[in-house]
Amino acid sequence: MEARAVSRFIRISPRKTRQVADLIRGKRVDEALGILALTPRKASPILRKVVLSASANVRNREDTDKPTANENLVIKEILINEGPTLKRIRPRAQGRAYRIMKRTSHINVTVSNEV
Repeated sequence: MEARAVSRFIRISPRKTRQVADLIRGKRVDEALGILALTPRKASPILRKVVLSASANVRNREDTDKPTANENLVIKEILINEGPTLKRIRPRAQGRAYRIMKRTSHINVTVSNEV
């Protein structure tokens, strides 16, 4: 059994988010949550929320009576895609204007039972 969780239009750069996602790719959910709790990056609580949502989706989807624990779930796939970029203007000297690119991310997490 596997389930997905998607978080879109998150105001953090995909490059910064991928650095944290690489730490938890392929790990068990309980181990990944421990890593995210101790990682001092802005993307950590965001990814933690998405991983928790995916594991809850597996539990909701199951037909069996006993619930699946986080130790039995594995992060099968975690994708960080680029969302739309917000373009802003910063005034500079002598009438110039510099562009500020505020990047957004789309986060997809797939969680499945251990095989």
